[in-house]
Amino acid sequence: MATFNVVRFRIKPGREAEFLDAHRQGKANWPGLARGHIIKTGERAYCLIGEWEDLAALKGARDQMIATLNSFRDTLEDLGGGLGVTDAVSGDVVVDLRA
Repeated sequence: MATFNVVRFRIKPGREAEFLDAHRQGKANWPGLARGHIIKTGERAYCLIGEWEDLAALKGARDQMIATLNSFRDTLEDLGGGLGVTDAVSGDVVVDLRA
């Protein structure tokens, strides 16, 4: 089954367009990414959700993902609690809800 990653962000006031533009027009077309979405979860709060063929594909794109992050890092607020500007998790699918 596939692997997913989820990254939570909080954007500085007035910087949301920059954050979103950093991912548009193929700028986040990382090798091995099957599908990706950014969802808005609250006021200046977003999550990036990526679907990958497997964990190896996700790991293989890590350097490119960090390069993309570095291109908009200054638009992000610290999330607090020692997290820094991102809260990232990933893992393999264990149940497909549509199957």
